Amino acid sequence: MKTTYSLYGIKNCDTIKKARRWLEEHQIDYRFHDYRADGLDDQLLQQLIDGLGWEPLLNTRGTTWRKLTDDQKAAAATEAGAKTLMLEQPSIIKRPVLVADGKMLLGFSVDNYQQFTGGDK
Repeated sequence: MKTTYSLYGIKNCDTIKKARRWLEEHQIDYRFHDYRADGLDDQLLQQLIDGLGWEPLLNTRGTTWRKLTDDQKAAAATEAGAKTLMLEQPSIIKRPVLVADGKMLLGFSVDNYQQFTGGDK
């Protein structure tokens, strides 16, 4: 049976563009889910948190994080607070997230994608 890949992120993100280009160059079929265009609900976010952990998902190095108030940043110090923030501002989720067969990979690197997808096809 053929593996179905899902890629989660935001389409104008440079890292998402690199990941999509890599998948396409290696002829790996995937479905792209844009948090802004396709939405992000509590159930999907909880699946990502269950698979990866809330702390790795929370991008504290990006522009969205830097624009937050100190109170918003403090609220994100707990799983519940971080989840609320991610639902309100999906651009604060580290990306991309690649999902297949119940496994998840956060971020993009050629080596990790080769291993995750079963090698250089």
